[in-house]
Amino acid sequence: MSILAGCQEGKLTPKLMEVKCPKCGQVMEIFVYMGGDAGLTGTLKEDAKCETCGYVAAEGTPASEFEPC
Repeated sequence: MSILAGCQEGKLTPKLMEVKCPKCGQVMEIFVYMGGDAGLTGTLKEDAKCETCGYVAAEGTPASEFEPC
C-alpha cells in the first residue's frame, strides 16, 4: 500500500506548459489543471499574458485551444 494512497495533492497541482501565443506566435507560459474537479481538468488555472504582445488567455480556457511549443 502506498503512503500517498488517496492523496489528491498531485492532481490539484497545476502543470506549467509553454504554448504559442494565438495572436503573435511567441512562446507564452500557462498553468493547467491536471486533475481534481472534472470541470477544471485541462483548463487554465489563472489568466495568462503573452509578454510580447499583451494577449491575455482567460482562466478556465481549455489548454487544447493552444498550440504546444
